[in-house]
Parts: sequence; C-alpha cells; structure tokens
Amino acid sequence: MNKIFPSADVAVADIFDGATIMVGGFGLCGIPENLIEAVRARGVRNLTVISNNAGVDGFGVGRWLENGQIRKIIGTYIGDNKLYEELVMRGELEADLIPQGSFSERIRAGGAGIPAFYTPTGVGTVVAKGKEVREFDGRPYLLERALKADFALVKAYRGDRWGNLVYRKTARNFNPLMATAARITIAEVEEIVERGALDPEAIATPGIYVQRIIQGPSYAKRIERRVVRKRS
Repeated sequence: MNKIFPSADVAVADIFDGATIMVGGFGLCGIPENLIEAVRARGVRNLTVISNNAGVDGFGVGRWLENGQIRKIIGTYIGDNKLYEELVMRGELEADLIPQGSFSERIRAGGAGIPAFYTPTGVGTVVAKGKEVREFDGRPYLLERALKADFALVKAYRGDRWGNLVYRKTARNFNPLMATAARITIAEVEEIVERGALDPEAIATPGIYVQRIIQGPSYAKRIERRVVRKRS
C-alpha cells in the first residue's frame, strides 16, 4: 500500500468549506507548514480549527486567519497572535479556549472512541458553563465531550509509504493524538524512507491512522521567542 501523495496541494484537494480540521503543533513547534500553506491556497472557508493555538501573525494557522478562512477555533491559548485576539474581541471569530490537559484528553478520547469523560479540571470556573457536573467520591467532576475532526494535518520527522510516523523531540506534541481522531489524517514529513527502515520501537503513529503522506519541500521552523527580555 502506497499512501504517498505528490504534493501538499494534491493531499488537501478534497478539504471542503465548513470542514473541521485538527492541526498539530505547539506554538510554532511541529506544525505542518506545507499543508497549512496548501489549505490557504485552496481558499476553503468557514473552517472549525482544533489547534493548541493559532500560530503567530503571518505564520502557521495565523495565515488562515489573515485569509478569512476560519469561523471557530478550539484551542488552549491565544498566544502572540494579535489578529486572533482582535477578531475575537470584535466578535468576528468564535473561540473556545479550554484547559490544555482537557484539550489533550478530549482529542485522545475522540481517537479512542470514547464520547465523553469526567474531569475535575474547570469545575467552578467559566469552563464549566453549560456543562454537566457530577459528584464522585465527594468531589465534583465536569463532563467533557470528545473532539473529532474531518481532517487532521500533522507533522512528523520521518515516515514510510505505509504511513508509519516517527516524531522528533518536542515536535511530537499534539501530533500523535490528532492523527487518531480524524476521519482523514494527512501527514507531512521531512523524509520518506523505505519500508522497514523505521525502528518499530520509535514509531509513535502506526500507519493504520494515516491515509496520506507527503514529503515537505522546505521548512522555516521558526521560533516564537528567543529571549524574554531586552538585551542589555
């Protein structure tokens, strides 16, 4: 079975208006740069994006915001994206900000076929608004529903034609979870290797979860912040 697609543009050609898309990465680390650009070029609109954040102004998922392609973002923080903040404040973008641990577990549950789960995180806060609360062993727990998507765009270090994926260090982040929780998972990698070349013990995402794979032609691998204070 060969899951290799010739380009990012071809791999995302069936993403449609109104789709729900998971996008891997933490900040700018481990984001599928080439797939993001291909979706921007495709010009689909009214997207619901499930991503830890929305990149930064002019890079990552921030490119979709600039292009007016996103209707709603489900994530954990706004970060350094000023446009994201402005759109939310003006009521032009719906944002569902949730605790990062709950975000991870909701994606994991979606991949595992678990429709919902109870967690103490968020009880008694704005996070609990409109959600069921139950008591277990004298402690209140909040019902959180699983997250699933039409497409997951993930970034890995290496992959093979079967779609098995190996990640590199912190660039792994949310990518393996998202790969399990979408109807179609599209992976971009820095290197495609022959079958059998990947160490089975290093494969974090088995190919059964991946429908398409591309080799990215280039990567900027930008860093959000190099320093936290002005140099003296």
